[in-house]
Amino acid sequence: MRKITVFSLIMAVSGLLVACSNADADQSARTHETSAGPVEVTQMVDGLAYPWGMEMLPDGHLLVTLRDGEMLVIDPQNPETRQTVANVPEVYAQGQGGLLDVALDPQFSRNNTIYFTFSDPSPEGAGTAIASARLVRQGEPRLEDVKTLYSMSPKTDSGRHFGSRIVIDPGGNLFFTIGDRGDRPRAQDPMDPAGSVLRIAPDGSIPADNPFADGSKARPEIWSIGHRNAQGAALHPDTGELWTLSHGARGGDEINKPEAGKNYGWPEISYGRHYSGGKIGVGTSAPGLEQPLYYWDPSIAPSGLDFYTGDAIPEWKGNLFAGALKYQLLSRLVLDGDKVVEEEQLFAEEYGRIREVRSFPDGALWFLTDESDGAIYRISRPAG
Repeated sequence: MRKITVFSLIMAVSGLLVACSNADADQSARTHETSAGPVEVTQMVDGLAYPWGMEMLPDGHLLVTLRDGEMLVIDPQNPETRQTVANVPEVYAQGQGGLLDVALDPQFSRNNTIYFTFSDPSPEGAGTAIASARLVRQGEPRLEDVKTLYSMSPKTDSGRHFGSRIVIDPGGNLFFTIGDRGDRPRAQDPMDPAGSVLRIAPDGSIPADNPFADGSKARPEIWSIGHRNAQGAALHPDTGELWTLSHGARGGDEINKPEAGKNYGWPEISYGRHYSGGKIGVGTSAPGLEQPLYYWDPSIAPSGLDFYTGDAIPEWKGNLFAGALKYQLLSRLVLDGDKVVEEEQLFAEEYGRIREVRSFPDGALWFLTDESDGAIYRISRPAG
């Protein structure tokens, strides 16, 4: 675990715009100098109203969620032909709520199944839910066989801290994150799903090897508790272990490796402080509560997390990437096992609030910006 201040390395490594590669280059492509040499950031899609999640379909099209409840299929080579996906369920599109993450089933090429999270409205308020559906693209794209697999309870009228990222484990089960819903004590209640990482089977049932599968000590869907608002999650490409990225308050953003049945401390311990400046809980450690692998102070407001597995930039392979909303940057984390040994902060204030980052099958690293005129970008080596 290592503490780092936000502005260390920014000017030295990549906050500077160098130039387009030549006078005739596409103005949407910009070259930046990094510690791995020059990289090119190309705007692939623009004009998106607060995009949140994205997946790459087998044919190279993008499946994108917008927070207001719209799901789009976009050809990044011809982005003006974007199509709206019909039959998306109603969402609670207020505050931080709306249509959130999206993931493809591992057998998508055969079953066309997707999973998505959203803030589920009800007379009692709203809460994070996860659903499955078949994505049908003959004619106008649409969802069929939509099934809500899980919807959190209790729901409240808070518009804060819904989470929520989806990760599919090697056995096909679904990890997904739920924030504390702006009510801190809920994250320490094992009979409340708020502030937790949850794990369910693709049909919504409880896997037999969940740590609380019998429901006697905690909700059976809970994998781990004590998370404030995890908006990044990824599987380690070598170990298959889950890593998460969670917002702190004023400082204390955390990377964790949630293990079955463990408690990650919020709000009993934190490396941040309340927005008022007051102390959080008992300090930075306490018996029985897990320490983060890495944290930021001050907060970068992190969202989106992925390991880079592509070949476009070989020097980055195996690195962990985190998006940041507050300082509008991409954090590159170099690992030695579970230890972060180096951080490079890229593109500070160049592109906007980075909500999601993904290592896609084309070998490049992609990210999207959470703005009223949000965009999707692709990072690769400059041509030539």
